[in-house]
Amino acid sequence: MSDADRTPREGWGIHLFKEYFKFSCAHFLIFPDGRKERLHGHNYAVRVEIEGALAHGLVIDFLEAKPIVRELCDELDEHWIVPALHPDLKIEALPDGHTAVSYGASRYLAPSDEVLALPIDNSSVENLATWFGRALRARLEERFDRSSVRRLRVEISETPGQSGVYVSSLDVTEA
Repeated sequence: MSDADRTPREGWGIHLFKEYFKFSCAHFLIFPDGRKERLHGHNYAVRVEIEGALAHGLVIDFLEAKPIVRELCDELDEHWIVPALHPDLKIEALPDGHTAVSYGASRYLAPSDEVLALPIDNSSVENLATWFGRALRARLEERFDRSSVRRLRVEISETPGQSGVYVSSLDVTEA
């Protein structure tokens, strides 16, 4: 096929990054060799790219997408993120309104409303981006036509220059 026979493939998208797309959380990583970090926190920042078909000159209205991103940030903000799917981490809700988290010789106790056990196997920024991206896609699909979001990219930085990225694409058959 010659270059003259090729049709350019076009796409459209929006990028979302606002000062308020942020959350602060505590966490610790568990490494493959069994070591763990000390409990510490980050001020995370979120960037989102949404690609999709153009309808009436829009992929998705910024005014409708921004509150969904902010809602997810608010759900994570000021929590201790605990990886509920880690096989060696124990999480126990106690009757006194506290949650006990144990790993190896370490045991932590915190008010239950400050602990957020996510369905991830480690509290890495990559896993946070994955959780965030999957939740964002589900909420966007609830609000918009499922095919409105062909590709979603979520980047979460835990410090400047250090980010985890999640990308999700729909298989779309070209007409």
